[in-house]
Amino acid sequence: MLRQIIAFALIIAAMHSRAQQTPFSGIESGLSNLYRLSSAKSRSISPENFTGEKGKGGMATSGTGARASRELGQGWKVSPSVAIKAHTTFTLAEINGSGSIQHIWMTPTGTWRYSILRFYWDDEKDPSVEVPVGDFFGMGWGQYSPLNSLAVCVNPGSAFNCYWPMPFHKKCRITMENIDDEQMMLYYQIDYIETEVPKDAGYFHAQFRRVNPLPYKTEFVLVDSIRGKGQYVGTYLAWGSHNNSWWGEGEIKFFLDDDGAFPTICGTGTEDYFCGSYDFDTRTRNPDGVSIESHYTEFSTPYTGLPQVIKGDGHYNSQQRFGLYRWHITDPVRFEKNLKVTIQALGWRNGERYLPLQEDIASTVFWYQTGPHGSYPKFPSKDQLEVN
Repeated sequence: MLRQIIAFALIIAAMHSRAQQTPFSGIESGLSNLYRLSSAKSRSISPENFTGEKGKGGMATSGTGARASRELGQGWKVSPSVAIKAHTTFTLAEINGSGSIQHIWMTPTGTWRYSILRFYWDDEKDPSVEVPVGDFFGMGWGQYSPLNSLAVCVNPGSAFNCYWPMPFHKKCRITMENIDDEQMMLYYQIDYIETEVPKDAGYFHAQFRRVNPLPYKTEFVLVDSIRGKGQYVGTYLAWGSHNNSWWGEGEIKFFLDDDGAFPTICGTGTEDYFCGSYDFDTRTRNPDGVSIESHYTEFSTPYTGLPQVIKGDGHYNSQQRFGLYRWHITDPVRFEKNLKVTIQALGWRNGERYLPLQEDIASTVFWYQTGPHGSYPKFPSKDQLEVN
């Protein structure tokens, strides 16, 4: 109960902090200013209203629910979802004018690494968001695990929720590409507002990378293509361990604005960056009263967590795998010209020496910036995305 009270206090503090910023047309949110009225117009896109137009929801006469509603007719859940055929791209939303995405909910079927989300702001040809749907919502290993944070929630039944605010000035387009050989079903809802957006509002970005295995004695690059002014707001890692023993001694480094060989921000260890300590271990004394047992402890908080620990089963699924997130909501990393972020993979040798690891690491990083973004790396192929 105490933990729940503390977590709620943190959420309220974050909301209050955001409320102290200059409000504009309803994009700001939180309990502390929920009473303040706005001229923003609430809209929602789903298979029951593909355009989000006012008064146009629930009008479908055909769709994935037509057979079930055949005795009830129009207005009775005729089009609750969409089928996305293999090797096709479906446009989830296309919004003209200025506004901001407030919330996204979806429940994709199939292999989550093979469903690719892309977001395009205004007139850009290259996406600002390009991430497999599972990794975007902190589920990079294709298995459900509860995740409870301010920015992302994953709820029972594999219900994905995103609360990152995403303002745009002229246009928003969101697509889902199914690169699998099988059709997928998608239930989804995108809640947004039509409103004026200030000129200095940053655009939301997310980029995915994966290396398996990481070459020996090299650092994993989370991102190195960011160009422009902005702020880094989040990290998700799907980390697969290829060795025994502890894997998280490596430091994360933020190279700001033309830093050279050494960064401006350097962490002290992987579990430290994700706001844990001592290998995320809980230590308990065994019934003999002498020996100590330790084990990984999952946790999920408003800003950071280790919500997923997948243990080897001693058979074909032999590898340990971990899902970790860190949201820089109250401590964004600000940059003026460019940003590069790396993390080391370090374990232990005998004799208390570090061991450079060759891990399976997939990252999704989140940031806001103004102006056009730098070029993204070539997106991985299906084989390079596969979890095995």
